[in-house]
Amino acid sequence: MATVLKWYKPLLPLRRSLFHRKSFTSKTLYSGTNFRVPTVSAINYRNKDQSLTSCCGKDLKKNPASDNYNGREIKKELWLYNTMSRQKELFKPKIDGKVGMYVCGVTAYDLSHIGHARVYVAFDVLYRYLKYLGYEVNYVRNFTDVDDKIIARANELGEDPINLSRRYCEEFRHDMAYLNCLPPSVEPCVSDHMPQIIDMIKQILNNGCSYTIDGDVYFSVDKFPEYGRLSGRRLEDNRAGERVAVDSRKKNPADFALWKSAKEGEPFWESPWGPGRPGWHIECSAMSAAYLGYSFDIHGGGMDLIFPHHENEIAQSCAACHESSVSYWIHNGFVTIDSEKMSKSLGNFFTIRQVLELYHPLALRLFLMGTHYRSPINYSDLQLESSSDRVFYIFQTLHDCERILTQYDEASLKDSIPPGIATCIKNFYDECLASMLDDLHTPVALAAMSEPLKTINDLLHTRKGKKQELRIESLAALGKAIGNILTILGLLPDSYSEALQQLRDYALKRARLTEDQVVQKIEERNAARKNKDYEKSDAIRKELAAVGIALMDSPEGTTWRPAIPLAFQELQFSAS
Repeated sequence: MATVLKWYKPLLPLRRSLFHRKSFTSKTLYSGTNFRVPTVSAINYRNKDQSLTSCCGKDLKKNPASDNYNGREIKKELWLYNTMSRQKELFKPKIDGKVGMYVCGVTAYDLSHIGHARVYVAFDVLYRYLKYLGYEVNYVRNFTDVDDKIIARANELGEDPINLSRRYCEEFRHDMAYLNCLPPSVEPCVSDHMPQIIDMIKQILNNGCSYTIDGDVYFSVDKFPEYGRLSGRRLEDNRAGERVAVDSRKKNPADFALWKSAKEGEPFWESPWGPGRPGWHIECSAMSAAYLGYSFDIHGGGMDLIFPHHENEIAQSCAACHESSVSYWIHNGFVTIDSEKMSKSLGNFFTIRQVLELYHPLALRLFLMGTHYRSPINYSDLQLESSSDRVFYIFQTLHDCERILTQYDEASLKDSIPPGIATCIKNFYDECLASMLDDLHTPVALAAMSEPLKTINDLLHTRKGKKQELRIESLAALGKAIGNILTILGLLPDSYSEALQQLRDYALKRARLTEDQVVQKIEERNAARKNKDYEKSDAIRKELAAVGIALMDSPEGTTWRPAIPLAFQELQFSAS
């Protein structure tokens, strides 16, 4: 059975040790009776690039070298796993204070799936964290809008290939906005960069590393002795037809196309070798060079791109310019279903839109960050339910904290907090930032929130907490600290109350209930309790709990909140 996210929840015991760094192994909105996929503006987020401040109001972005918490300096040495060296390396950009990052984008011929979401959430976290560390980041993420798959899909639909691809590029941008991913600095399309692609092919030809056959141009892998260095594959390991198209005209079966001659009914561009279009790999080499130069810091993508795509990129970029160099090759793990990679070619995928029909975008984002980015992550409804429950708990706690703070004038608050609260915040920051510096270990950062969230709830709801000295100042400091980390992780909504309502709406849809129906059940249960019909009262509670609606009794009355359905809770315990 798939590994289960054992988040802290009010209904389930805290299993904190499972998240300890040393032991860790690795939209719809409801409107009346109709549900709809929301527009980007329907789900709001806080200022995407807002300044981060500590509990004392200190700007945390000013010093890219270190932070200082309570007089203790923490050096910000970021370590990233480099696929090329197969080890973690200290990150040192080529130019102090600046980072060039290229991430391979989607081939836009359909809606993007959860595997795509994982890639771009992972690199959004890296992008955000580099910006937080004080770097000026030039983030380039391309669109492939010229490709065999696009042409085949366009022919099926009777559409122009470029128009079809541009439409799906726009849909992809909507998906990224839903998932709270920051837009890259540049989003180049292949069709807009034919001059750069043709110029690079010319350079490769002039350097004697490619050859032409009947209007096609092929890269000669024999001319690049280091071919296979990134993937660890040897040329003799490559079987013809598996990854590279079989063509008896090629000098070596592993040679790959830089330019393909035009075929009837396909889009084409004029070139020195006749009308045609570029091969898949050359586009990224040309566009990364156009925006970042031949030498830059980070090149990323999914693990499936290591071979042949990134291997071929290295070969052709170095063939075009001997000074070509990428410092860090970073790759994320697959999303799997039943331990098999999720992909369009296998037909075992869920689109982002399909998942957002039932789950909040930030629940999906948290799910994707709940496993280290280099490890495989198994998709399941249980995982999404757990992530949704965790997001609700975080936002509810911070909303309750925020609601109390609005009753006080900030100017009236004292400029100090109790030593215990200061220690809690320091430990929280230390654990979060240390885990992120250690190859973006987001699961540890997420787990580290448990203690300050518990402390907030104690201050809000327990008799002892309500009597604590400097209680309001403590709540303000804790809430701001958690908000800072949520911002770094891209999990901070514009409004806690709006996000909570959206999470309730999603829960109602999954339960196939309306708010009025839940209220009616609560009223029936209240009547049963009044009549001392406790069997019926318990049955109603269990009936709602079975579909993910938890009832909460208080002196003010009975309310409800989303919860993990009972069947999933049983699965969770059986897996633990």
